[in-house]
Amino acid sequence: MTPSFQVGDVTIGKGTLFLIAGPCVIESEAHVLKMAEAIAAVARDKQLPYIFKASYDKANRTSIRSFRGPGLDEGLRILRKVRETIKVPVLTDVHEVADVPRVAGAVDVLQIPAFLCRQTDLLVAAGKSGGAVNIKKGQFVSPWDMRHAVEKVHEAGGERVFLTERGAAFGYNNLVVDMRSLAIMRQFAPVVFDATHSVQLPSAGQSNGNGGAVQSGGQPEFIPLLARAAVAAGVDGIFIEVHDNPTQALSDGANALDLQSLPEVIDQLIAVHNALQ
Repeated sequence: MTPSFQVGDVTIGKGTLFLIAGPCVIESEAHVLKMAEAIAAVARDKQLPYIFKASYDKANRTSIRSFRGPGLDEGLRILRKVRETIKVPVLTDVHEVADVPRVAGAVDVLQIPAFLCRQTDLLVAAGKSGGAVNIKKGQFVSPWDMRHAVEKVHEAGGERVFLTERGAAFGYNNLVVDMRSLAIMRQFAPVVFDATHSVQLPSAGQSNGNGGAVQSGGQPEFIPLLARAAVAAGVDGIFIEVHDNPTQALSDGANALDLQSLPEVIDQLIAVHNALQ
């Protein structure tokens, strides 16, 4: 049986659907608080348990000139304010072993980015932190090999760990989702489906004029479809990057869900989930 645990008032596992949502990166304190409040209001209205997500640093942007966020000090201050003001659990990425203790003291869930899902020292540090840990499956990793990432966290003392599927690399500049991976990974940890990064077209967006891209593209029209399919496949949670103006977002706007569309998408997901009960 898939393990279950609590993150604040959110149950992860046990077949109760929950939502992770927020903007890709902290653009400003005012914007993050606005987004957290708006998404939390939708989640409360739909009676869907909710964890807020935003990154203080996007360390793997396509271009050196891409916006990365406010950084560790200011970012953690803002995320603490979200947790205290909006009264929801908070998740953020962590990239460096040295940052883990401070991040764990400010948020409820430490997220290991997909490109770092095999980094033993980072996984061990997250496991020792006492926080819940979300490991995003790398685009280059098989679902069965994610068992090793889970074991690294467990061996370090981390009991609360879950996995997130975000698509697999398919040639260049494209991702596909193998729905079988959701069931495979769920044999050893609760599983979340990332419905927005799964429609990303990596490094295939705005051109730099020299045959390369300075940002990734996306196909956000497929977000509801893939999210419904994942819920039908039995995932524990859905991860959605949400923005109130995706075309103006400072990171991942091309694959973000417009805030206005969120209530309808949640209604669809709850309907699918209820049909399976």
